[in-house]
Amino acid sequence: MVVCDECNGWLNPALAADSAVRRGDEVLLIQRKFPPMQGAWAFPGGFVERDEDPMKAALRELEEETGLIGTDAKLLMVMGDPERDPRKHIVSIVYEVLVTEDQTPTAGDDAQDARFWPINTLLSGEVEFAGDHLTILKNWLNQ
Repeated sequence: MVVCDECNGWLNPALAADSAVRRGDEVLLIQRKFPPMQGAWAFPGGFVERDEDPMKAALRELEEETGLIGTDAKLLMVMGDPERDPRKHIVSIVYEVLVTEDQTPTAGDDAQDARFWPINTLLSGEVEFAGDHLTILKNWLNQ
């Protein structure tokens, strides 16, 4: 095992939380504003902060990146392949989240765009996904 001298403990993976939001035949994605994978599309999400519940982190990141207020977060899946992100080993907890129909996404924080995409377009290969986010979509839709 590798021990981290800086953090006085084990060198563990980072923890992230993502929100999967669906409206009918559309799915919410954000376009990454910064490297890595700048310009690629992903589910809204980010790193869990110290002393933060991952579910609350998913809802916080959803609001920061899209302006949408999410509710009723339910565990959807966990993605943990050590190669899923070029920065380091990042484990992501993905939650299915509801948002009301009257809310419109607006890019914020580290998103350069935020919008609902037709599922057929996303599955067609026309959209560049960040990391394993296409796999997340396919797993979610049982594709």
